[in-house]
Amino acid sequence: MTQTTRPTPSEIRAYRAANPKMRERDIAAQLGISEAALVAAECGLTAIRIDGDANRFLDRAAELGEVMALTRNESAVHEKIGVFENITSGKHASIVLGENIDLRIFPGAWAHGFAVTKTDGDSVRRSLQFFDKQGTAVHKIHLRAVSNLDAYQSIVEDFRFEDQSQEFIAEAAVESIEGELEQVDVDVLRNEWSSMTDTHQFHGLLRKLKLGRRQALRSVGEDFAWKLQPEAVEDMMRESAKVGLPIMCFVGNHGTIQIHSGPLANIQAMGPWLNIMDPTFHLHLRRDHLAEIWAVRKPTADGHVTSLEALNAKGEMVIQFFGKRKEGFAERPEWRSIMENLARLDITAAA
Repeated sequence: MTQTTRPTPSEIRAYRAANPKMRERDIAAQLGISEAALVAAECGLTAIRIDGDANRFLDRAAELGEVMALTRNESAVHEKIGVFENITSGKHASIVLGENIDLRIFPGAWAHGFAVTKTDGDSVRRSLQFFDKQGTAVHKIHLRAVSNLDAYQSIVEDFRFEDQSQEFIAEAAVESIEGELEQVDVDVLRNEWSSMTDTHQFHGLLRKLKLGRRQALRSVGEDFAWKLQPEAVEDMMRESAKVGLPIMCFVGNHGTIQIHSGPLANIQAMGPWLNIMDPTFHLHLRRDHLAEIWAVRKPTADGHVTSLEALNAKGEMVIQFFGKRKEGFAERPEWRSIMENLARLDITAAA
């Protein structure tokens, strides 16, 4: 195989068989293919092509009972164990507001689906996996021992496509060039920022001023956003765990955002990975991918709220944390204290 030739499905399967311990995303990267192409190569064997429509899946998701929902990006994997409940579907955005599974789904990004069955000795692992037009995973649902297997099989049968081709042809990605201004009007930015009454208004602020998130954080001033030391994420987790403080942890991609709300307990650092291994929440975060870590204050009708936002080298959000709070109530003082006492990065000294 050369850089210009795409491996055939049989070549993909052969490489996979020769590297049984390698992660799927790593195999795909090594072969220069998408993860969906890796899965498609198994159609007729361990995979079945199914409808990738997000809202059609959400109409049936509750039937599965308890599952593990997985959303990831290049640097963070967010896993929640629970049931799909309190689902509201929409053309542009859908919401799952379960006690454990809490999702914001953007159906326009969901394009391809597969039902995948893997056998490891006596155990059989089943999942529903959804991908965008380029073959990048947007969301996966893994069955558990207590999941409703009949419901899963019914969904697979109803969603199954006639076309079970092992070839996956990815659509070319549309390059979105972020229209960042060469110079930021700091007065206008600060005025718009200080006028917010809800954290959800932040995206509109960026669009209105044609700013990227990183550009806004760097420009707004240290009363609203300040840089933190590289160890800030782990320090925040451990301080929150010490006092049993419930937090919110957001990990997403362009198709799905997944949220954990609650305390943290079992925090484990292993090499570049920072892991949380709690009963209903697992997180795997590549610390070496975090180029900038910010503490951010955003005004709301209930007083300002503080978030920890970690960006990669491209300025994209990897992971975001808030203190858990109810709408209409002020931010918890314990969370604010933890955030304000995290070690700051002296931008002047670093310049």
